[in-house]
Amino acid sequence: MEMPVRVGLGGYQRFWLPGAIAKYFSARWIYAPHSVVRDLAAYAELDRAEVAEDARAAGRYRRWRRPLVIDDPSRPQLVRVTGGARRTLNLRELKPMERRRLLVETTDGLEPALFWLGEDGQPLAVSTWKSVFADANDRCRGQRIALSCHAHLLRHGFAVVTLEQLQRGHIAALAELNEAQRGHYTRIFGDPLDWVRRRLGHRSVLTTAIYLHALQELEMETRMALVPDSWEDPRDTPLQRIGEDTPPSAEERETIG
Repeated sequence: MEMPVRVGLGGYQRFWLPGAIAKYFSARWIYAPHSVVRDLAAYAELDRAEVAEDARAAGRYRRWRRPLVIDDPSRPQLVRVTGGARRTLNLRELKPMERRRLLVETTDGLEPALFWLGEDGQPLAVSTWKSVFADANDRCRGQRIALSCHAHLLRHGFAVVTLEQLQRGHIAALAELNEAQRGHYTRIFGDPLDWVRRRLGHRSVLTTAIYLHALQELEMETRMALVPDSWEDPRDTPLQRIGEDTPPSAEERETIG
């Protein structure tokens, strides 16, 4: 129910990730760019709607054992417990396994509350998600493409790319300000590393600093890739010649040798 699917708003949309299903149990805001929201909306309107309708027609959702039901989609935080005494639960307090039992009473009938569904209209299991990545990696290997990925790598990639972009913008903005303005700017917009820390759910910025190391490694790899093949080890260059652009003479090369 948290997934953003409202297109046309542009920019980034955010949704609340409850602590019960978040990594480190750290509740936080998640930001999704418009391009991603557009893809989510297309999936919900087409592919998801089709498999849900087929499963509904086959009566699969009616056969669920002990389902939890959201009677009113406009108030998704209230979940009715079926069977026994009637009582309600708060959606944000439900853990992952409990969420797999969630159904929503829509105008077309019951359907799972979980967003991602398989071809049978049932919510995707964790093992299925792992197989999605495994199958994609196998296809890459079959095509001799040196590329592989897993779920945690997406999280890591998001952190590194976001931190790099924020740092770039942060430094560019501070360069145009005086000392007092810099302090004011930082108090308003915060530190890029701390912003990424909150998006990842880390309790300490020291944990997030690991991703700075990844940025430093990436920068060094980029710099080394740009070094020409004719580059000479500075240890082979006399101190008085370091910093000069002219190559050493034949006599100097013999002396170095």
